[in-house]
Amino acid sequence: MQVTETLNEGLKRGYAITVTAAELDEKVNEKLAEAQPDVEMKGFRKGKVPMALLKKQFGQRVLGEAMQETIDGAMNKHFEDSGDRPAMQPEVKMTNEDWKEGDDVEVSMSYEALPEIPEIALDKLKLEKLVVKADDVSVDEALANLAETAQDFKDRKKGSKAKDGDQVVMDFAGKVDGELFEGGSAEDYPLVLGSNSFIPGFEEQLIGVKAGEEKAVTVNFPDDYGAEHLAGKEAVFDCTIKNVKEPVAAEINDELATKFGAEDLAGLKGQISERLEAEYAGAARAVMKRGLLDQLDEQVKFELPPSLVDAEANQIAHQLWHEENPEVEGHDHPEIEPTDEHKSLAERRVRLGLLLAEVGRKAEIEVTDAEMTQAIMNQARQYPGQERQFFEFVQQNQQMQQQMRAPIFEDKVVDHIAEGATVKEKEVSKDDLQKAVEALEDE
Repeated sequence: MQVTETLNEGLKRGYAITVTAAELDEKVNEKLAEAQPDVEMKGFRKGKVPMALLKKQFGQRVLGEAMQETIDGAMNKHFEDSGDRPAMQPEVKMTNEDWKEGDDVEVSMSYEALPEIPEIALDKLKLEKLVVKADDVSVDEALANLAETAQDFKDRKKGSKAKDGDQVVMDFAGKVDGELFEGGSAEDYPLVLGSNSFIPGFEEQLIGVKAGEEKAVTVNFPDDYGAEHLAGKEAVFDCTIKNVKEPVAAEINDELATKFGAEDLAGLKGQISERLEAEYAGAARAVMKRGLLDQLDEQVKFELPPSLVDAEANQIAHQLWHEENPEVEGHDHPEIEPTDEHKSLAERRVRLGLLLAEVGRKAEIEVTDAEMTQAIMNQARQYPGQERQFFEFVQQNQQMQQQMRAPIFEDKVVDHIAEGATVKEKEVSKDDLQKAVEALEDE
């Protein structure tokens, strides 16, 4: 086998690989010899079929496999000997298209090599970590929000009209074609107007009703309603309004605390404080991470594989175009040409991606099975009732697994770099932290 370099410009590499007919024939013989003990053929005992007959019977079929394996072997040996790591899948094609059995196989291989990435002097990196304490004002504000979510209802003044957000207590009986239907009646039912818990159009018709009033509400069941015998049908609900109540926030006391799993109000305040500071810490980490990436992008320079930059720029341009044109769901649209801004952003992403990957490789950082499982479970919660199906989908989808693994790996590498850097804590207000986070979104 002969490997000859044909291109060496920057990161671009090209090679001509020649596999001789003799080498290919030897590979075919090896594969047939491996299979010989298990071959059965009429007139011969198992494993005793002559090699010449095997070759005549199966040689053509084995030849293609042998050719692929030989070329793959030549490529692997080249990468092992040269130390090159291709940025993307190498382009491989036969150059003697008129090849016939007995000829040498001539193949061209081209790729872009990953660049040499310089070491980072971690101790030279200087990072600022913003620290925000949960003050009494923030805790009280969060408490007030919790009290609203745990709202109660109190009777409105006699004769008051129901408003959006009020609770209407009523008896109702629903009829289709003049006949009562199963599940269409209830007594003393508390309905919050605006909750959208009833058929579309129902709650709006109760705006303005008073206690003691009778109201006929006419609605149409949706065409895709779960009960087929009601789907698309018009229904009339005879409603008797018993009470109209207005929402009031729950009192902030020990009773409220127990509703949220705390022993008392002091315990609930402690939980809120911890949660707020965890949120602040997450936001502060994002700000510090951006500062770290900015420093790395500024300090570490190396040649970038053009194919990776072009692919990233195209992806950025495509994604931004769809964000600006949300009405276009598919890919039936004009060709999108990346701008200089897209290419500049692509260069940054590729540079930082390669740099973090190299740091992680050298530090032997890996995403554990437990971390992946936790990430899948967290995302599965977005699909209530379908968690198992989502979990199975991810397990069977390598691309999805890679999409979920990549950010976990990146965060672990960032943490590794931050551990070796000089980190200075700076206590700031919640508003200062908010401004810093908004600045990230504006860039």
